[in-house]
Amino acid sequence: MAKTRLIRIEQRKKLLNYSLISLGLVLIISFCMIVFRILGFYYSIHTEAQETNSSKEKKQEDQKKYTFLLLGYGGGAHEGTYLTDTIMVFHINIKEKRAILISLPRDIWVRVPTKNDPFHSKINAVYQMGMFPKKYPDIDTSLLTEENPSGLLKAVVSDIIGLKVDAFAAVDFQGFIKTIDTLEGIDIEVKKTFTDFEYPIEGEEDNLCERDEEFMKIEPIINKEIADEDAQKLYEQNPGLEQFVKDIKDHPQIAFPCRFEELHFNAGPTLMDGETALKYARSRHATEDGGDFNRALRQQNVLEAVKKKVLAIEFIPKIIPLLDDLEKHIITDLPLSDLNKLLLEARNSNQYSMDTLVLTDEFLTDGYSSYGGYIVYPKEGIDKWGKIQKTIQNMQQGITPSPAGEETAAPLKD
Repeated sequence: MAKTRLIRIEQRKKLLNYSLISLGLVLIISFCMIVFRILGFYYSIHTEAQETNSSKEKKQEDQKKYTFLLLGYGGGAHEGTYLTDTIMVFHINIKEKRAILISLPRDIWVRVPTKNDPFHSKINAVYQMGMFPKKYPDIDTSLLTEENPSGLLKAVVSDIIGLKVDAFAAVDFQGFIKTIDTLEGIDIEVKKTFTDFEYPIEGEEDNLCERDEEFMKIEPIINKEIADEDAQKLYEQNPGLEQFVKDIKDHPQIAFPCRFEELHFNAGPTLMDGETALKYARSRHATEDGGDFNRALRQQNVLEAVKKKVLAIEFIPKIIPLLDDLEKHIITDLPLSDLNKLLLEARNSNQYSMDTLVLTDEFLTDGYSSYGGYIVYPKEGIDKWGKIQKTIQNMQQGITPSPAGEETAAPLKD
C-alpha cells in the first residue's frame, strides 16, 4: 500500500512538472508571438528617419534624452485630411528620470522653412505641406524624404520649443477611436460642464442644408466677384440674404445647421468610448470650455487616461487586437534601437517625475492673419519664442512656473 501511494505521489509530481513545463512553453510561445507581432507592427508603420549631422552625432553617444512629436489628424473622409488637430511634444530624460508633455495649439502662426521668400502659416497645415510638397513649390524640400513627410513640421516645432525633435508618431481619428474602444473606454474627469453647438459632422462639410438656391445667389458675394454696390442691390431684392452672408461668416451653425451636432458634457467622472473621447478632445466652440487652449488641456487629460489603461495589467490580452487595429492608422520614424531602449525603460516609469505645459494666453495672444484667418502668436511678437523656450529649459532643470508666473523648484522625487 505504501509503495503504491509513493508511486501515485511520484506520478502526480511528474504530471505537475509536465503541466508547469507545458504552461511555461505556452507562455514562452505566447511571448514570442507578441514580440514577433510587435516587430511586424513596427515595420508596417515605420518610415525611414531623415539623416542629419546632429542625428549622426547622437548615434555616436549613448543618448539619454529624446524629444518626440505626437500628432493627431483627421484622415479618411474628414475635411482637411492631414491637418493636425492635435500637436504634442513628449520630452524624456532617461538619466534624470524626468518627462515633459507640451501641447501646442493648432492655430499658432509659424514661419515655414522655404527656399526663397518668408512664408507663414498656421502650424496645423505644416504636416500636410510635407505630405504634398508639389502643391507648395517654395517650401524647403531638403527637410523631406519621399517616405517621411515630418521634416518640415519637426523643424517648425524645434524652433518653438528650442529642442531638436528626434522622431514623430502620427495617428488618424479612426486609429484614435479604435484604440479607446479596444481599451474598453477610458475614464475622464470632466473639469467643467460645457455645451458645443458647432461640432462638425464628418462628411457634411459641404452640405448646403437645402439652401442651394440662396447660396447660388450669394456665392459671387462670398468670392468677391461683384462690386459692393451690386451686392447691396441683391440684398435689397432678396430680404434675408445679407443675414445669410453674416451667419456664414459669424454663425455657421445657424447658416448650415445640418453640418453640426450639439455636444454636451457634464462635469465629473465619465467613462468614454472612442467616438465620445474624440469629440471631447476635439471640441473647441463651447462658451464654457471652448477655444484651443482649453482643448489642449482636455487632450492632455485624454492622453493621461489612455496611459493609465495601457499600464494596467488588464491591458496585456488586448495588445495583439490593438496592434491589428492600429496598423493602418499610425506612422512613425522612431528607430528600432531607440524603441528597444524606451521599452526597457518603461519598467522604470514609476521613478519618473512628469510635468505638463499647455501654451495658453500666458504665452500667446490672438489676432488675424493677412487673409483674415484667426491665429495665435507669442505676446512678444511673431516668431519670438524666447519665453516659451526659457520655460521649457527651466522645466528640464526641475523648475516649473507657478500660477503667478514665478519659478518654483519642483518637489524632490522619493
